[in-house]
Amino acid sequence: MSYKQTKVWTVDISQKHIAQSAAIKEAALWIREGKTVAFPTETVYGLGANALSEVAVANIFMAKGRPSDNPLIVHIGDKKQLTNLVTKVPSHATQLMEAFWPGALTLILHSKEIVAKNVSAGLNTIAVRMPDHPVALALLQTSDVPVAAPSANLSGRPSPTNAAHVLADLSGAIDGIVDAGITGIGVESTVLDVTGTQPVLYRPGGVSREEIEAVVGKIDVDPSLKGQVVVPKSPGMKYTHYAPKAKVVLVDEASVLKCEVKAARARGERVGIFATRGEIDYEADVIIKGKSLAHVAQMLYASLRRFDEENVTVIYVETVPEIGIGLAIMNRLEKAAGGRMISKK
Repeated sequence: MSYKQTKVWTVDISQKHIAQSAAIKEAALWIREGKTVAFPTETVYGLGANALSEVAVANIFMAKGRPSDNPLIVHIGDKKQLTNLVTKVPSHATQLMEAFWPGALTLILHSKEIVAKNVSAGLNTIAVRMPDHPVALALLQTSDVPVAAPSANLSGRPSPTNAAHVLADLSGAIDGIVDAGITGIGVESTVLDVTGTQPVLYRPGGVSREEIEAVVGKIDVDPSLKGQVVVPKSPGMKYTHYAPKAKVVLVDEASVLKCEVKAARARGERVGIFATRGEIDYEADVIIKGKSLAHVAQMLYASLRRFDEENVTVIYVETVPEIGIGLAIMNRLEKAAGGRMISKK
């Protein structure tokens, strides 16, 4: 892969008329021209390219080192764009869009196959969302094309929640980054298949299962979330994701955690703890504490990256209840840990 001089545009999200800024205008032009541009959303930073161009989309896969059978989410800046992308919008999908768009909900619909074939990895469906971030919306509306955008990180690494994370992974591999500070939610969007009579959850995320069911009633859960191996129909279903360099171990009991940390330090390990339930009254080399489920979600990926920066060799993470955004947190942690969990015997 040839080296690029990655340009960084800085945008103040508090300014008026963001779409009129020179940074957004140039970044939007670059997307239309087929270049790769990272940008913030309310969840994580995405790596965007013109979804109508197979070459531009291929550059996303190349920059990330992403498997080609892992489909991408298409981002739009206006609900009206959806009619050009999908064959029909079921009534329950309309209800969900009215409730959560713009927002952290991705909907899988039947595709008109207008976008490049490599966006959907050969499937006849398309995953679409409208992000709830002023810079993302300004960029999408100004570019006036559907934008394919997975997270802006090397494949398998923790997703980026600020521009520095993007640069750490992809500097020299992508054309530009729109830097607008830290993202809000911190974990990716929820992915929901609405092509059938009952919506199916493929990936928990920023919109909780409970919030969705309050709008459309009971939803189903894809077998992949229950540990079964399936053909990936959305991002995050098949491959190892979100993993730092250090080994991640999930622990669901404080007394067990204390024993594990003591043993690891005795082995000469450099130990990190991600505390999600309260105070830690024993020693570790690096301790990061979450104040609430929302706070844990927001700081999750940045914390995993910080442990690497601190040269931690093993990270013990306290589990969280799988309610609300806790379901998304545990989904990401289980993938980062590769199934390593220690429970009280």
